[in-house]
Amino acid sequence: MEFDYQKLRKVRQEKGLTIQRLADACQVSASLISQVERGKVTPTLTVFWNICEALDIPMHSFFQKEADESMVVRKNQRKIIQFPGSHVQYQLLSPHLQGQIEFLLVELMPGKAHDPEGMVTHIGEECGMILEGELVVKLGTQEIHLEEGDSIYFPSSTPHRFVNPGGVVSRSIWAMTPPTF
Repeated sequence: MEFDYQKLRKVRQEKGLTIQRLADACQVSASLISQVERGKVTPTLTVFWNICEALDIPMHSFFQKEADESMVVRKNQRKIIQFPGSHVQYQLLSPHLQGQIEFLLVELMPGKAHDPEGMVTHIGEECGMILEGELVVKLGTQEIHLEEGDSIYFPSSTPHRFVNPGGVVSRSIWAMTPPTF
C-alpha cells in the first residue's frame, strides 16, 4: 500500500487551507508541505501525524485503496505500511478500518525508535503485547522496559514513543482506538 500524495492536496483544498496555513498548523515549512503533496518527500511519522491532525482525517485514509469488508485477514494478504527510511513496519491485522478498533503487528529494528523526531499524542487508547525481543515505551517522563510476554495499556493522549533497545527485531501486537492508520 502506498501513500496517496494527491489526496493530501485534495483534502487540504477541500478544507479551505492554504499550504502556509497547513504548514503553520503542523509547525513545518510550507516548502515541506508542497514537496509532500507533489510526492517529492515522504513525511516522517510525526509530521504525517500532525498533518492528519490538522486536517482532521485519519492516517489510513491516505493508504486505503478499497474497503475490504471481509472478516478475515490472511497472513499473506496483510496490508503493510512502512515509510521510506523508517525502521518500523506496521502490518494491519484488522480487515478494515471502518470500525472502532485497529489491530496491528509492529516490527521495530534493533536500536531504533518508531519515530526519531520525538513523542506523539492522539485521542484514544492503546494496548500492546511484546511477542519477540524487547521494547522501551516512553510515556511522558517514564520509561517502561517490556520484554517478551509483557503487555501495556495507556491512554494515547499521554505523549509516547517506542524504542527497541535490543539486538533483535522487536515484534509486538497492538490494539488501538480509534483506528489511526
